[in-house]
Amino acid sequence: MNEHNQHLETLTEIRALMEKSTRFLSLSGLSGVAAGTFALIGAALVYLYLDAGPFDGERYLENRHLQAGGPKKWGMDYYTFLIVDAAAVMICAVLSGFYFTWKKAKKKGEPLFNASAKRLALNLALPLATGGIFCLILLLKYKWVGIIAPATLIFYGLTLLNASKYTLDDIRYLGICEIILGLIATWYMGYGLLFWSIGFGVLHIVYGIYMYQKYER
Repeated sequence: MNEHNQHLETLTEIRALMEKSTRFLSLSGLSGVAAGTFALIGAALVYLYLDAGPFDGERYLENRHLQAGGPKKWGMDYYTFLIVDAAAVMICAVLSGFYFTWKKAKKKGEPLFNASAKRLALNLALPLATGGIFCLILLLKYKWVGIIAPATLIFYGLTLLNASKYTLDDIRYLGICEIILGLIATWYMGYGLLFWSIGFGVLHIVYGIYMYQKYER
């Protein structure tokens, strides 16, 4: 019986070592909370720019600031403001994610930039960059503002699904939720920013708290 238990313990240790070598497990739940917080701040700034509430879908689509050459606010036209706002949210989210993940890796005594971390970064970066370029083309060339929020949610969800093979399994469920939310947002086009706030803001915070309680407490 003892020999059987020793074999099970050995197999468990081997499995843990294999998972550790192929997956990046130092991703911090606090990075999700921070990213969600920055996303909500960014969405709030867009609402302030538009002078529209989250449930004011028609005004969101037809607001005079959406028209090319329309009046500027805060020194920027609407398209420039959207790009600056989105870039600021992304930079803050990435930096905070790096910081909290670095702290978790340091606490566990693991290197931050190992082979599994590089695989994860690559599988995150490629679909995210593709989605970002796609949305920029829609915005700058065609002025299709209404489709930007659904597209970012869907691309981000697909990115998480792709990256879940290289980190914690729980991320795939967040990805599925983002995709579903993006498809719903496509149907209710005038409320894309509301769905964007839920997907990148609320879901990130809820997911981050769950991951922190599960893996870091």
